[in-house]
Amino acid sequence: MTIKASWQQLIAEQKSQDYFAQLQDEIASRRGQGITVFPAEQDVFNAFSFCELAEVKVVILGQDPYHGQDKGITQAHGLAFSVQKGVKPPPSLVNIYKELVTDIDDFTVPEHGDLTAWAEQGVMLLNTVLTVEQGHAHSHAKLGWQHFTDAVIQTINSQNSGCVFILWGAHAQKKAKMIDQNKHLVLEGPHPSPLSAYRGFFGCQHFSKANDWLRARDKAPVSWLLE
Repeated sequence: MTIKASWQQLIAEQKSQDYFAQLQDEIASRRGQGITVFPAEQDVFNAFSFCELAEVKVVILGQDPYHGQDKGITQAHGLAFSVQKGVKPPPSLVNIYKELVTDIDDFTVPEHGDLTAWAEQGVMLLNTVLTVEQGHAHSHAKLGWQHFTDAVIQTINSQNSGCVFILWGAHAQKKAKMIDQNKHLVLEGPHPSPLSAYRGFFGCQHFSKANDWLRARDKAPVSWLLE
C-alpha cells in the first residue's frame, strides 16, 4: 500500500500532533498486549492509496471497521464496507448490494465483497474511526480518530473541486456541518446495518443521486457494477 502524494502532507501533519501520537501509542500498546486490532497495521490507511485528493468524486463515510473474521481471514482491510475476495460479504454490505439492485440498472450482486474497483474510480471508502478490536464494535471510538477524520473531511471540503459526501449513520452525519453544501452534495441516511437499514437506507437511491449530480457537473459518473 502506497499513500497517494496529495494525502501524504495531511497525514504527516496529523501525525505530528499530540492527539495522534497518543492514539498510535494506545493502539500499539493494545496490539503489544496481544489484543487483536483490525485492520492489519499496513492496511489502516488503505483508503488513501487509490486516488489523489483532487480525483475524489464520492466519499462514502461509515462508522468503524468490521470487527470479525471469516474462515480465519480478517474482514476489514482499510476500505469502509469492503472485504477482500474470499471473505463472505457482511450483513451491511449485503444490504448495500440490495439497495444497488433497486437503484442502479444492470447491477447484479457479485460473488465477492471487494469494493476496490470503486476506490480506483475516486470513491473514498472511509470510516469515522479507522481501527477496532476483534469482536468489539466501537472499541476505538474514543481514542481520537475523530480528529483525524475531521481533518480529512475538512481538507476534501476545501481543496476538492466538488464531490458527493454519502454519510451513513449518526457518527458519519456529524461530519455534515464541516461540508460546504454550495460546493458539494451531501446525502445522509441510516447505516446499512441490519439494525437500521429499514429506517430509510433501503430506497435512499444514494448511488444514482450521486451519479446524477456528477453528470450535471460534467464529471464522469461512477460505475457501481462489480465484476
